[in-house]
Order: sequence, then C-alpha cells, then structure tokens
Amino acid sequence: MDLSSIKGAFFDLDGVVFDTEPQYTEFWGSQCRLYHPEQIGLENDIKGTTLTQIFDKYFSGPLEKERDAVNERLRAFEQAMHFDYVDGFQSFVELLRQRGIKTAVVTSSNVPKMESVYRQRPEFKALFDRVFTSEDFARSKPFPDCYLTAASHFGLAPAECLVFEDSFNGLKSGRAAGMHVIGLATTYDAATIAPLCDEVISNYESINV
Repeated sequence: MDLSSIKGAFFDLDGVVFDTEPQYTEFWGSQCRLYHPEQIGLENDIKGTTLTQIFDKYFSGPLEKERDAVNERLRAFEQAMHFDYVDGFQSFVELLRQRGIKTAVVTSSNVPKMESVYRQRPEFKALFDRVFTSEDFARSKPFPDCYLTAASHFGLAPAECLVFEDSFNGLKSGRAAGMHVIGLATTYDAATIAPLCDEVISNYESINV
C-alpha cells in the first residue's frame, strides 16, 4: 500500500476495528426469530445496516410498538459485549500515526455504544485523532456525509483519504465520498465486496506498507 499521498485514514467500527459482527449476528438472530420467524436467516440480510434502517424496514406497522423493547435489549447487549481488535489493527494504526497520518473512527454507532467501548478499551481514544458517531451527521451510510465530514474536519481532500469498511453501505459511502476504499473481508467474503473496493484485505496483518 502506497501512503505517499495519504493524509487521513478513516475506519468504520464493527467489523473493521473490532471483530464484533458474530456477536451482532447472534443478537439479531434472536430478535429475528422472535419477530420474523418466517424469514429464516434474516440476521444475515441485515448485516451492515443501521438500527434506523432495520427499524424502518422490519419494525414498522404493527411492530413499531416493539422498537423500544428491541432498543433496550440492544443497549443491554452492547454493554455486555466484548471488543476484540481485528488482527493487526493496533500496530497498523500506530504506524499510520507515526507517519503523521490523521486517524478517525467514522461509525453509525451512537455515543452510548462508544461509552461501552471506552470502558472496556481505555486505550481506544489514544489511537485516533477523532471519533465521529451517528450524532455527528444527518444522513447515515451509504450517503457520503460521514466521510466528507471527517475529511472536512481535518482540512483534507477526499483523494487524500483512505476508508476502511466491511459492509455494503459503508463501502458505498466511501466510494461516494471519492476516497480510496479498503474492504475488510470480515463480514462478507472477499469476492462479494470486491466490486465496491479498491483493495480487499482479510485483516491488517496482510497489509504491506
């Protein structure tokens, strides 16, 4: 990977910084079996989508009244979940910072979720120059707003920025922002996400800077 023209590196959270997708699949599997038993495997279809998108599509009409209950279960689940870094992530992001590259998390997760991260991973904030959450932009991925907001914060042009993503919406967001997109094959296999990426990696140990 040639970093000579790169000044900013922006990371999604789940499936990119932390290998949390299997835990979310477990949670949403329990909720889908409860509310949509007729749609077997629905938890796999909703990977990479935001809570708002899930509610709008699968918890509307008669199920709208269940949103608060699901949200409360999700909040409790996130407080108890564990956050394990994707292999090689810490060393890679520390190398970027040593080279003067700005680093940021750009996630659709909210502040309460991030508080759970900070409690379990006290070193987390020191890895990044800024953490952007869902409260920082009006439109979620796949719109480019979040990544353009990050670039603007650091005074960078899109061409000077790397985006690391694992989900379809996230990859589309990075592409729409005009940035160089690296896909993590943690949630989907490499062949599935390759059309939306400039490069695909399995983890950060496979990157040769």
